[in-house]
Amino acid sequence: MLLYKLNNQLIAVNGDRAVRLSGLGMDDIFMAADPAGLLRAAVEQGDAVSLPDNTQPAQPPLGSQEVWAAGVTYYRSRVARMDESKEAGASVFYDMVYEAARPELFFKATAPRVRGHREGVRIRSDATWSVPEPELTLAINSAGRVFGFTIGNDMSSRDIEGENPLYLPQAKVYRGSCSLGPCLLIADGLSAETGIHLSIARGGAVVFEGSTAVSQLKRGFDELAGWLFRDNEFPQGCLLLTGTGLVPPGSWTLEHGDIITIRIDGIGALENTVEA
Repeated sequence: MLLYKLNNQLIAVNGDRAVRLSGLGMDDIFMAADPAGLLRAAVEQGDAVSLPDNTQPAQPPLGSQEVWAAGVTYYRSRVARMDESKEAGASVFYDMVYEAARPELFFKATAPRVRGHREGVRIRSDATWSVPEPELTLAINSAGRVFGFTIGNDMSSRDIEGENPLYLPQAKVYRGSCSLGPCLLIADGLSAETGIHLSIARGGAVVFEGSTAVSQLKRGFDELAGWLFRDNEFPQGCLLLTGTGLVPPGSWTLEHGDIITIRIDGIGALENTVEA
């Protein structure tokens, strides 16, 4: 089942059938002990509507949830983080995190900072090296159980983080630094062969594209969720970006007007334009 948030209304899509869910919000779903069961019951009472069109904007599939992120979970992201931090002498720390039992977890966004499908994302005004990071994102209920998946874009200022690892919050957390969507896939798991694809267009031409797969993720979904909920609590549930295996090469950087498209098999495509 796919769950869209359109004009502050929830639309559930199952195959070629779409239903408007009345009296149900995202917080209700994330706080439910059985989100899938709650949605199945709501679908039976919902009104049939037209299937969502990927050309129409969609709000990010969250309510009041915090958004967190994991880092250095793919070999490629380990290499990229080591490269960007060489001058600061911190590359050894990223190598250690990749091999350690404890993952890197960091706060990414509150709901107002998150953008949806076909909404604008931003690069920092004081950054010179900015990239999108396409990431499979976990939907986790208040009990710490992964019940769904969406697409996440973890916008990052690589020059700021590379200057000093203590600048990570400034490199990662700012207005318009995260997008989620276009929908939430309600499922217990995903195939390891699920593809993650990134395309960046500039002036009508593709200037970067690449692909990876969930199989390249070093850590399991339940493992990451377990570490996040350890000695922590999320009464409204949360979302967790799982890291990236796709990083544009060298010092390549985003520009205002670039169109970022992230596609994950079985979920759809999340598109955002870089705002001035």
